[in-house]
Amino acid sequence: MLKRLARIEGQMRGLQAMIRRGEECEDIAVQFSAARKALDKAYQELLACLLEEALVDKQTDSSATMAKVRKIFTKYT
Repeated sequence: MLKRLARIEGQMRGLQAMIRRGEECEDIAVQFSAARKALDKAYQELLACLLEEALVDKQTDSSATMAKVRKIFTKYT
């Protein structure tokens, strides 16, 4: 996850540099799209992690974890 976020951080810096250089809007839009998709993927990985925790840890209440995942998913998606 940290490596993924570091790549996204690099994309953000690249976007800033593109804007400072005055690059074409379409080129910037392409990079924005890539960054958004990378963030979406990181978010999906987070949700998958929560689900895995619920399935692996038999001591946690899986229904409570599922409710938590559902709440996060609906609130931030």
